[in-house]
Amino acid sequence: MEPQNSPAATEATAYGHVPGAVSVRLAVDSPEQMRALGRRLAAALRPGDLVMLTGELGAGKTTLTRGLGEGLGVRGAVTSPTFVIARVHPPLSGGPALVHVDAYRLGGGLDEMEDLDLDVSLPESVVVVEWGDGKVEELSDDRLQVFIDRAVGDTDDERRTVTLVGVGARWAGLRNDSWAPWG
Repeated sequence: MEPQNSPAATEATAYGHVPGAVSVRLAVDSPEQMRALGRRLAAALRPGDLVMLTGELGAGKTTLTRGLGEGLGVRGAVTSPTFVIARVHPPLSGGPALVHVDAYRLGGGLDEMEDLDLDVSLPESVVVVEWGDGKVEELSDDRLQVFIDRAVGDTDDERRTVTLVGVGARWAGLRNDSWAPWG
């Protein structure tokens, strides 16, 4: 995985997010590298962090979350919560729990997600929401948005472009050299 140059304001605006957000773009060449990215991101996460994952079906959102779970040291296998909507993975030691949400089947915004009590879980957990765009932004002014894309016409099924967009003061220090080298 090699960091790729990405002008922060342009990248954030291209994804329709707040001006001034900072971003990093990475090339990920395999599921193993996607998990390694998750482990690396986990080292930067703390209780109260909201991570939103966006990508097509099969893009690698759950694979990235598996790496987050490994890096956070949580209990239980991290699998897609599609049919249960949310899974809570308690920490094995003193770290934060991982709350893994799949909002794919949920239609509305935060109102429809209130039953999940994410606002209650957020302060002591790391909350990761797949398909959360337009649904959970109100949970926190600070969030890390992760976009996972396959290049159009790319014949390599494993190569992905991952764009990390840090929104808010919490992520102001996000920069390319924070994420290299991998592995």
